[in-house]
Amino acid sequence: MPLKDAEKKPLRGGALRELSTEELAQELGRLEEERYRLGFRSGTESIENPIQFRMLRRNIARIKTVLTERART
Repeated sequence: MPLKDAEKKPLRGGALRELSTEELAQELGRLEEERYRLGFRSGTESIENPIQFRMLRRNIARIKTVLTERART
């Protein structure tokens, strides 16, 4: 289940902690792929919202933080 607008809006910790580890791993892969594609697109065309890079990077970090917290417990 992909999170709605995860590429464009900041994710909140409460919503992330409700997801299972498998769902978080899938979402992490999807966001990393989107960040990769956005990087290539920015090289060939203008991006309508350059802040999208920051949102993706921060959302990826948020998911990794939750996964790390779960691995420690």
